[in-house]
Order: sequence, then structure tokens, then C-alpha cells
Amino acid sequence: MNTQGLENQTILEMKGITKSFPGVLACDHVDFSVKKGEVHALLGENGAGKSTLIKILSGSQPPTSGEIWYDGKKLGKYSPLDAIRMGISVIYQELNLFPEMMVYENIFFGKEIKKGLSIDVNAMIEETKKVFERLGLNVNPRAIVKNLSIAEQQMTEIARAVTNDVKLIVMDEPSATLTTKELEQLFKLIHKLKEEGSSIIYISHRMEEIFMLADRATIMRDGKYIATKNVSETSREELIQLMVGRTITNDYPYEPCK
Repeated sequence: MNTQGLENQTILEMKGITKSFPGVLACDHVDFSVKKGEVHALLGENGAGKSTLIKILSGSQPPTSGEIWYDGKKLGKYSPLDAIRMGISVIYQELNLFPEMMVYENIFFGKEIKKGLSIDVNAMIEETKKVFERLGLNVNPRAIVKNLSIAEQQMTEIARAVTNDVKLIVMDEPSATLTTKELEQLFKLIHKLKEEGSSIIYISHRMEEIFMLADRATIMRDGKYIATKNVSETSREELIQLMVGRTITNDYPYEPCK
């Protein structure tokens, strides 16, 4: 693989990624790349291999074979904690927050600000406020996470990623449980992150979202890479056909929760 020049435009290059389990080939020589500062949709039906590819990216599963280049460097074996330290954050549908703790405690868990030997609570609250203000969000840093709406919990997880100097964020079906108003807030946040230079991998079955948000879309089917399309140069019909492998008339409906 020739990596010359990739570091100037590409944050992630997954090349020939294969992952096999007993009796199952979950990913079969998959190629996937993400540019700096783009929203890149990852599409495919259930079982297409998207989740396995993301688990490999997150460091939670090693590939059977293949190469991962990130920010111009070839990566060896790494853990989920290593991924976070490198600026890779994955936000799953099942949010990874501590429900009994306050918002600011979740955001600074494992990286608490200290004053001498003591934890500086006021400093963490102020820094949390600054992050939310920067992202245009209104969440109380002292709120108990379990008392927040799903959307607010999602925003808290994104804010936590931002405090880790995130460069690449994966959002796995982030709109599944959001109302129309909450969805608009999520979209604004995604545009804000993109403006700041972060790259976003966006996984969704809702075609309207793909055409509203994404610059490019990569399609997987049966564990294989199928194609990458510029969203502005394709259609919903073409994307769906690539996903299912045949012409289809019925689309995935766009029905945000109300």
C-alpha cells in the first residue's frame, strides 16, 4: 500500500480487513477510508459486517488480517483505551455512561482534574460548561445522568469524547430513539464537530439522514466491501440496491420517535 500523501487528507485507512470466527467470515478483505473533516456514512443491512469493522477500529477485536493506518501511521495491536488516547471514540446505541453519577463526573472519569492531592470539582464543572458551550449544548454539569433524556445522555457522551481531543467519532444509529427536535440538535452538533475538523463515521438505516449529513457513503454486504459513493452524486435507490444486491422499490422509512 502506498501511503504517500494519505496523511494530508485521510485520517483512517483500513485495508484488506478480514475477521473470521469459527464458521463465520464476518469481514472479508474490507477496504474503508475516512477523510479528515468529513462525515462518512457506513451502510449495510444487519449482518453486513459493519459492527465487526467498528469493533476492530475501536480496538475491542483484533483483525485476523489486514492493515489499519490512522493519522498517517500504521497501527499494531491496540486496546480500546489506546484508541481513545489516539482520538478515536465510538458512541454505541447502548450508551457507555455511569447512570448514578453526575454529568461532569462522567466526562472526567479516569482523567479527573486535581488540585494538589484532591480532586478539583469546581474546575471539572467549569470545564464541562465550556465544552457544552463550545458545542452549543444546554446540559447541567451537576445533573445525575439517569435523570437526563436519551438525547442529553448522547450529548454527554459526545462531550466526553471531545474532551479526549477526539479526531474520529463513530456514531452507531444515534437517531434511533430521538424525537424530531432532538434529531435537529444532533445534526447541528455533527456539523459543529465537522467544522472543528473532526471526522465522523455515521451508521444509520435512515436514508434521509445520509443525504442530509454525509459527504461519502461506503456500502458493505455479506461481510464484503461493495462500493464508496459521493453522496452528492448518488441516489437513495442506488445506495439501497448496493446494500441488498438487487433492485428494490421499498425504502427504509424515516420515522423519528415522537
